Amino acid sequence: MKCVIPSPVSSRRSFLRTSACGFGSLALNALLQHQSWAGSAAASPNGAPLAARPPHFPARARRVIFLFMKGGPSHMDLFDYKPQLVSRSGGVLPYQLPSTEATVGLEATRLLGPVSGFKHQGQSGLFMSDLLPLIGRHADDLCLLRAMHADSPNHPVAIRQLHTGNLFDVVPSMGSWLSYGLGTENQQLPSYVTILPGEGERNFSSAFLPAIHQGTAIQDVGVKAGQDPIRHLADPDISRDVQRRRLDLIQTMNRRQLSRLQADQQMEGVIESFELAFRMQTETPRLVDLARESQATLDLYGIGRAPTDQFGRQCLLARRLAEAGVRFVQVTLDGWDHHSGIAGGLKNLCSQCDQPVAGLLTDLKSRGLLDETLVLWGGEFGRTPHAQNGDGREHNQHGFTMWMAGGGVKGGVVHGATDDFGYHGVDGKVHINDLHATMLHLLGLDHERLTFEHHGRPFRLTDVAGKIVREIMA
Repeated sequence: MKCVIPSPVSSRRSFLRTSACGFGSLALNALLQHQSWAGSAAASPNGAPLAARPPHFPARARRVIFLFMKGGPSHMDLFDYKPQLVSRSGGVLPYQLPSTEATVGLEATRLLGPVSGFKHQGQSGLFMSDLLPLIGRHADDLCLLRAMHADSPNHPVAIRQLHTGNLFDVVPSMGSWLSYGLGTENQQLPSYVTILPGEGERNFSSAFLPAIHQGTAIQDVGVKAGQDPIRHLADPDISRDVQRRRLDLIQTMNRRQLSRLQADQQMEGVIESFELAFRMQTETPRLVDLARESQATLDLYGIGRAPTDQFGRQCLLARRLAEAGVRFVQVTLDGWDHHSGIAGGLKNLCSQCDQPVAGLLTDLKSRGLLDETLVLWGGEFGRTPHAQNGDGREHNQHGFTMWMAGGGVKGGVVHGATDDFGYHGVDGKVHINDLHATMLHLLGLDHERLTFEHHGRPFRLTDVAGKIVREIMA
């Protein structure tokens, strides 16, 4: 008997509720799509889709932790100080607003100077906001990319491009590509985990890649009592022994069907995903139990007190997953979309993220993990130098800042520059496709060779673009 795969998204939840498998379905959330599996077995040395695979060339990093600041952090208030913006704050705009972009709340707008002070940090003297004093202590580990640029000022489209390299099509996310290219170092865990994603399954989807490479979402980090961190991980009404017997029966029928058909790529995906889901019931509860950590570690991340508790839990969990062998971990902090009240809003968000992010960098370094872990921080775009609604900022995809640390990049350096007001990238520009190409290169993958045949042509994360930013590599 062959499992029937329902149509994507629409029938997924009903299938999870009525599945005869009787065991956790965290890996099933990815496989319940019509998928192409072509070439997956060839990509794995032993035929297992998540088996660790050798990179194309020696890697500088083994894993990625992506700290996604959803909404668009204001770069000229945090990492890109502009003296002219300070001296001319409140003055008329020295540039024209793009005629193709929305101007709501920009009537008679004026320049808006930084809402925070700046300080030189570390031996490198990186000039950073004093709203991030603890991250500032790690200035000598940071590589600031000050001329990032993207192609859309709209949140959903820009977020999709950041995650998948594509503006509109349903294509695999960067975490899925990394999983497909390198597999995982722990066969009891998925290779791609996203913590409190919020942005929707499309942005951590495997799309046409084998379904097992989709991101596994952790929906709770222990703040809410009684809620499982990964939905459908276990069935409390059925014993583990009965689950194993049910799974064995289903897998026997699936393999028998596969033997009759001789080749069914999607069936192979079903078999592997069922097994991963069952294995995770043993490994995952231990990993998400933060009670095993010392009080000193909890204090390091700001866990147990406001306003850092939830994001601190996310960052600590990211470290635990990365250390356990998960290849790509994403942590999301929403709320950076400050169209008004940016002075108070930015101070609030920085107070939530400063200690947890600094704690993560400290923890990784103390465990000898930072050199082999690429940490990426940033949002889908930045903000404008001019005010919106008097005391906020509009979206700005023309020039903004992201930063990297560890994983083979130089520390205490700045790459690229925006204009005198922080509106457009003018030197050392890094497009989202370039960011992806560079990230894959640091992990030992050639972005032009990491491809998948779909609809008659090879697809890749960087599509037909992408330039490696070699200047930032240690």
